[in-house]
Amino acid sequence: METLGLQILSIHGIPPCNFHSKTSMGSTLTQKRANPFHHRHTQRDRIVKWRISVVQAVKEDYELKQMKDVTAARKRWELLVREGKVKPLIPREAGYAIQLSDKTLLDVRPATERQKAWVKGSTWIPIFDADSGFDIGTLSKRASNFMMGGWWSGVPTLSYNKEFLSKVKEKFPDDVDLIVACQKGLRSLAACEILLSAGYRNLFWVQGGLEAAEEEDLQREGPQPLKFAGIGGLSEFLGWTDQQRLAAAKEGWKYRIVFSARLIGLFVVADGLFLAARKMGDYFQDIRPH
Repeated sequence: METLGLQILSIHGIPPCNFHSKTSMGSTLTQKRANPFHHRHTQRDRIVKWRISVVQAVKEDYELKQMKDVTAARKRWELLVREGKVKPLIPREAGYAIQLSDKTLLDVRPATERQKAWVKGSTWIPIFDADSGFDIGTLSKRASNFMMGGWWSGVPTLSYNKEFLSKVKEKFPDDVDLIVACQKGLRSLAACEILLSAGYRNLFWVQGGLEAAEEEDLQREGPQPLKFAGIGGLSEFLGWTDQQRLAAAKEGWKYRIVFSARLIGLFVVADGLFLAARKMGDYFQDIRPH
């Protein structure tokens, strides 16, 4: 009952603690007369807490539904591969197919990953891309994504590209051999499912995504290795991603020095901001009229 913002009263309408003595009852009634808004504020606080609990419950239900949807989708995609409707290729096999069989690689990654590294000669049509809208719903999603770890991973808020299928149809006939690739291998399976339902039958999927590719597997263009195209945020800046740790193990201490220096610099900046905030607080405290 309390969670619904309703007061719990005794059968006589008086809280149990007021039965101890007449003095306590009288003092309580005196306090209520002195503060007529006490009951109103208490009820309002309970209503606010109830609304917060409802919002949290709705959010948890939504996140649970998303997890179930993703699990169901992965099962469908894996079934496409098992049934042979989508043929898996490791990155090295994909590289051979592009060079020797003149197959086309369809890159379905968002722009944030594509601009860092891409396969030479590939066609880019994202199935999901960064949401650039400024409406309330989009801004809310961005804030939620940032608070849920986007600040650390650098992963932007993505939305489905409604023009994905139409652009693929404009570019390729349905009998062409298409090698579909994304960064980690999941979004490309989603793209294969859509293309398969649209009549494309010669579909190949890069297993593990471009992140699993070694430098010699595919002809790369762009400023970064394909493995690094999917990382970002503070974790990339500090060199704390799995991809960067593997690179550090290969390249040795010079690679580690760069990111150790960044970490030290981050601590120095944070300490400087903290001291500046304290000084500003002391300054405003001194100039505040007494």
